[in-house]
Amino acid sequence: MANDAPGRPNSLFRNLNAKIASIPMIFTALVVFVGGTVWTVVYSFTNSRLLPRLQFVGLDQYERLWSTPRWLASIENLMIYGVLSLIFSLTIGFVLAALLDQKIRFESVFRTIILYPFALSFIVTGLVWQWLLNPDFGVQHLVRSAGWESFTFNPLYDQSIVIYGILIAALWQGTGLVMCLMLAGLRGIDEDIWKAARVDGIPMWKTYLFIVIPMMRPVFVTTLVIIASGIVRVYDLVVAQTSGGPGHASEVPAKYVYDYMFSAQNLGQGFAASTMMLVTVMIVVVPWAYLEFGGRNKRG
Repeated sequence: MANDAPGRPNSLFRNLNAKIASIPMIFTALVVFVGGTVWTVVYSFTNSRLLPRLQFVGLDQYERLWSTPRWLASIENLMIYGVLSLIFSLTIGFVLAALLDQKIRFESVFRTIILYPFALSFIVTGLVWQWLLNPDFGVQHLVRSAGWESFTFNPLYDQSIVIYGILIAALWQGTGLVMCLMLAGLRGIDEDIWKAARVDGIPMWKTYLFIVIPMMRPVFVTTLVIIASGIVRVYDLVVAQTSGGPGHASEVPAKYVYDYMFSAQNLGQGFAASTMMLVTVMIVVVPWAYLEFGGRNKRG
């Protein structure tokens, strides 16, 4: 066959130097990431306390996990925070990107200002918004000082709405990144499409809704994965703003894992909770991988 012709290198030895250079990274990924994941899952079925020990207790840790009000509260908070974060991040980010895509003056200045919060750490963002939402010297204090004495805005001190105070800080920091991703997708749309839509008299909102957004599907899928991964592991903002309070009203799974593994010294319970977080990530990643690679192979 043609592939066996003399002088043509075997595919196994093509780019041999690059393959050899990638061996340390592959080894690191297998040992550290895959090995660590398997180790965590295995020990989630044990009664490990201060130190890991292979004394299996079956599903006891998981039964205890799902019967703990604190864990259930963290899941409820994560669902509220996650759904609203996805909706508002995508909506606000796309609207901002669409506005900047109109070739406005000082676009680079506005883009830098909106993206700047993303350069801050979550701890800094959490502390800033803890101050801004403090009723004694934050937004509530400023509005009341202006004459509106009955104004009340203290979400971080109200158990029923504290998760929304954390959401505000998260949107302030993360929306700029979503805007940049969407703007890159919009800049990739052929200018002829816009011209054809204008010639046909199609309203701009219909052009975005029925033409532009479907063409930006890969951008939306990638952005969804980035946002979802950040939602599952949200921790810094909660610790900086509320430390999980008032009570456990703003508890999230990542903080639950940290507290049980390092404060309560209950490794088995922490491993079980982190395994459930891993399952959540897989629920997000697997459909994405199927849509991106499985669908592409079928189209090919």
